[in-house]
Amino acid sequence: MALGLALSLPAAGQTPDPSPVVVVDQDRLFDDSLFGKRILVEIDRRSEELAAENRRIETELIAQERALTDQRDALPPEVFRERAEAFDSRVTTHREEQDAKARALGRRRDEARQEFYGQITGVLTEIIAERGARVLLDRRAVLAATEAVDITDTAIERIDAAIGDGSGDPSADTPPD
Repeated sequence: MALGLALSLPAAGQTPDPSPVVVVDQDRLFDDSLFGKRILVEIDRRSEELAAENRRIETELIAQERALTDQRDALPPEVFRERAEAFDSRVTTHREEQDAKARALGRRRDEARQEFYGQITGVLTEIIAERGARVLLDRRAVLAATEAVDITDTAIERIDAAIGDGSGDPSADTPPD
């Protein structure tokens, strides 16, 4: 069970009292940033394409298996065995290829997160210095904290301003609907 403690925030325009520790929600930092949203849309699109490809391949393999089964009685046993082994080999190859594509999607997300965190170090360091903090912790590692020490929203705004969606295309730096 997660514990949370929220106290009132400073008035608008007022700087929060310095705290030696600030926290950030790393998942939200990535997921809610323009960069993260672009990557997640890309990965979702590729995942849907992979799922459609898997369904198409499965349909083709089912048809091939039925055709092979229908030929069983008409073929000499050794010919049928050769064809069945060839079919099994194709199934295994397709499965390995599709699994590799799925793993590549997972790697793409991990690599994008690493790239993102590599690009935002300066932004986070600047916010930490402005707040007079000495330590930045992931919100998940904190049992209780006031909202005043959570810099996630500020960090997302500044990261979006600094790196946009990461594509290098300024027109793409608007949040998806």
